[in-house]
Amino acid sequence: MKLKFQLILRIAVIGLVLLMATTAYVLESVHVQTKQQTETLAHTLAQQLSLQLLRIQAGFEDTNAFPNFDLWRSYQAQAYPGLCIRFFTADGLLKRTACHGEALINQVPQLFSQVYQALFKPGLTVKQAVIVNKKHYGYFTLTPSSTQEITVAYTTSCQLLTLSLLTILAISISVFFSVQRLLTPAHVIVTTLRQMQHGDLTPRLPRFTIPEWQQTACAINQLAQNQQHLLQQYNALGLKLLQVQEQERTRIAHELHDEFGQCLAGINALATSIQTSLVTQPGLADEAKQISTISQHIMTHLRTLLIQLRPAELEQLGLAACLKQLTEHWARISQGKTMYHLTLKGAIDELPEPLPITVFRIIQECLTNTAKHANATVSNTELIVDTDSVLITISDNGSAQCLPLPINGLGLKGIQEKVKLIGGEINLSLAKPKGLIIRIRLPLEHPNA
Repeated sequence: MKLKFQLILRIAVIGLVLLMATTAYVLESVHVQTKQQTETLAHTLAQQLSLQLLRIQAGFEDTNAFPNFDLWRSYQAQAYPGLCIRFFTADGLLKRTACHGEALINQVPQLFSQVYQALFKPGLTVKQAVIVNKKHYGYFTLTPSSTQEITVAYTTSCQLLTLSLLTILAISISVFFSVQRLLTPAHVIVTTLRQMQHGDLTPRLPRFTIPEWQQTACAINQLAQNQQHLLQQYNALGLKLLQVQEQERTRIAHELHDEFGQCLAGINALATSIQTSLVTQPGLADEAKQISTISQHIMTHLRTLLIQLRPAELEQLGLAACLKQLTEHWARISQGKTMYHLTLKGAIDELPEPLPITVFRIIQECLTNTAKHANATVSNTELIVDTDSVLITISDNGSAQCLPLPINGLGLKGIQEKVKLIGGEINLSLAKPKGLIIRIRLPLEHPNA
């Protein structure tokens, strides 16, 4: 879950908890306030009845008029609808009852009413004695309306809930947009890191106004710069190793050609001479013929080895002729089982070093993999030299049916390393209905040259 939604959820949960606590406090306050109002009203009514008794004793009122609730009804009843008053004599006889006003219409949900009644027990009766000049004239009871109290509690709670929910909603919206604005640098950082994850170390994070994000950006930029520098050094070292490897291959190829080639040619010539001169000795002539056959076989394998080590035509005739020779070589080996096609476009023989030998090695390894593992009947090689890049496409109709391919040797991995060291790109895809397509792009001016 995203951070901003987590924050909003936590704010909502905390707000609801506080809202429940506040609602409980408000309900308790309504109950306490109702009780205090009832007690205050009982005390006021007791004073009014005591004053009425004093007026009766002074002869200003009739005794039968006591207790007279009219004065209280005129001034107080509207403020306390549904309130019932009962006056009892000193002997406990009920003398007069008065219920003033009507309670509010009960529109409270039944569940709320039941919970409130269970928690607070509204409508409790308050008892107040009437004593004048130390003489007990009786007592009265005040019974507030439980419906009135529950309705007031429910109305107050609804108002509080509405205000609180609006407040929580406003805070959540404010936090959502504030956090979204504050987390915008995080999105930029994640996007940049994903680009770096795929091998592109060139992107850099911009400056941020928030100090914490700016510190993070500086650390990531410094790390990317260090990694890019190390990668450049690694690629330069790898390219240097490839050049040294090619130089060593050239030296070994020259040694094999100069020493073993000449020796095998001499052996073959002597065997032919012996075979010609010993016409009268068939046994020796047959042995000389075997020597000639073996030397020719060794010569053929030595020529193949020389081509793999360092084709002489690459320096003498150029890359195009060397690739044609390579294609013809694999066509001869396949003996018609695989048709090899080569297409060349652009200035093939004008490539700068070390592209010629790199292109040759890549195509050589691809064709070797095709011959050994693809079981293909057709292999197409296309080499295009563009204005700023070299495009290599090698396809076959072999046995490849899914990617990634199982890597059983160093062939494909070596191709990927060569392409990476020279700053190129490689892409593998499946041909239809089956087979493999390898697309390679090499820059003419690679960064590690």
